[in-house]
Amino acid sequence: MVIECDVAIIGGGLGGVAAALRACRSGVRVCLTEESAWLGGQATSQGVSALDEHDHIETFGATASYYELREAIRDQYRLRYQLSESAQQAPFFNPGDGWVSRLCFEPSVCFLAIVGLLLPEVQAGRLQILYRTRPASAELDGDTITAVTVAAADGVRTEIRASWFLDATELGDLLPLTGCAWVAGAESREQTEEPNARIDGPAPELTQTWTMPFVVDLCHGQDHTIQRPPNYERMRDEQPFTLTMRYGSRELTYKVFEPVPDLPGAFWTYRRILSAACFEPKEVPGDLAMINWAGNDFKGGDLVSAEPDERRQLIDQARQLSLAFLYWLQTEVPRDDGSGYGYPELRLRTDVLGTEDGLSMMPYIRESRRIIARTTVREQDVSAAYQPGTRAADFSDSVGVGWYPIDIHGMPADVAATGPTRPFQIPLGALIPRHGPQNLLAACKNVGTTHMTNGCYRLHPVEWNIGEAAGALAAFCLGEGCGAVAVHEQPERLRRFQASLVEVGVPLYWFTDVPIDHVAFAATQKLAVAGTWQGSSDDLLFRPGDVLEGVERERLAATSARDVPLTDAVSRGDAAIVLV
Repeated sequence: MVIECDVAIIGGGLGGVAAALRACRSGVRVCLTEESAWLGGQATSQGVSALDEHDHIETFGATASYYELREAIRDQYRLRYQLSESAQQAPFFNPGDGWVSRLCFEPSVCFLAIVGLLLPEVQAGRLQILYRTRPASAELDGDTITAVTVAAADGVRTEIRASWFLDATELGDLLPLTGCAWVAGAESREQTEEPNARIDGPAPELTQTWTMPFVVDLCHGQDHTIQRPPNYERMRDEQPFTLTMRYGSRELTYKVFEPVPDLPGAFWTYRRILSAACFEPKEVPGDLAMINWAGNDFKGGDLVSAEPDERRQLIDQARQLSLAFLYWLQTEVPRDDGSGYGYPELRLRTDVLGTEDGLSMMPYIRESRRIIARTTVREQDVSAAYQPGTRAADFSDSVGVGWYPIDIHGMPADVAATGPTRPFQIPLGALIPRHGPQNLLAACKNVGTTHMTNGCYRLHPVEWNIGEAAGALAAFCLGEGCGAVAVHEQPERLRRFQASLVEVGVPLYWFTDVPIDHVAFAATQKLAVAGTWQGSSDDLLFRPGDVLEGVERERLAATSARDVPLTDAVSRGDAAIVLV
């Protein structure tokens, strides 16, 4: 079978979904492929349905379409169940009430929400989705991809012909097929000049660990202990299985159900994805907790370099590790009251993740192949240790924002350090390959980051923003009849593309008091990325309601392209609107 479209998006994780949604809403025809049975990647098929976000997420710091997804997830619960009074009164409803995230939910609910967002595009004939397929080969004419062939699980192959191809696969699998230059694993300090990079040269095999999450509930008075996994003792001791975590120079131990002083909560509520307390009695049977912990982070090999057969073997080993961690929780973890060991009443749920064994459909992938991009974001660009202001390094080609610590789940030999960051931007240059096909864009965790900065660019809202920007760029280039490099290199085109993002609710600069529904949002964003009116180094605010004063008013009046006087009484927000 042959499919012809404008934009082919290979990979249906959060980046791929966002890319498809934005490209379709821009009026182009899209084909989206997905390796598993569920769209949504890390939030669905990979089981991590407690979103890794930031402190401002409910009001700023993500795209309008990402907020659509979040509210669609919440609405699924509002429609299905009667919420408890406390949940109804909560300013931001969190179905799982997990302490690591402001939005925790069942993965299948997110999949349904995604399907709901994409359905109008399918019905309009703009979107075609192929499930259970992965890229098998690519055809090129010089530096242009003409077709990608995807193979289904049953062996059926489909050729997709398009003007633009976006790699939104979880491991960057399209990159080697198309001859795009890429890197993997840990770079050296000599390569990136990053303070915490390796001194001993690059190590491509040192990608971040990956995980097979699972979901459990609590059945008081029952014994749901699973069969002891093979090699259990070895996995228990080598991993090791523990609830003790190191925070700086301190080691602190979580309890399973009870909170501990100096820790944010209990192990159970860490990534709880359904809280019975959020619903009226008998609406849900009980809590559900998703287990994604250091105990089941797999360190036995990286998936990037593995051949297909080896990948399957590694995934099977990771499944056994997760089951071994569950067995430890059921039999050996100290009980909170000191009465003994193990919680046999923990039941592995086989009806939550869409699999018979109760483990996630796909591995939770933290690190992918990465394009050698026109712009590479480095540790010193985002780390709080090297950025003295309140924001990370300024990228005038910004196509989005994000904020998360550099979070490294390293292999045993990894020297990369976890640490705080400043609120950062996503540069357009990070989506565009420096060496490779001219009609290929990165749309997932495969953008121009390093091993270090992948640790803060890999999270749910950032991946979504990356994908949305890539989908928007492909559609923009189709409309302009130009390439991505032209958009990146030509200031007038770049500003028009950035304006098109802002107009659909994509923030490009950190002003937390001017959310996407604020009347001055578009104006303040455009002025900031143009360098005309940026924020203070002391905070993340614009203060749109304050009166514009003094020297700043005179400077802005002098730089305005319009002959509009800025009076003494004008507010900063109104002044921004006048100036664009």
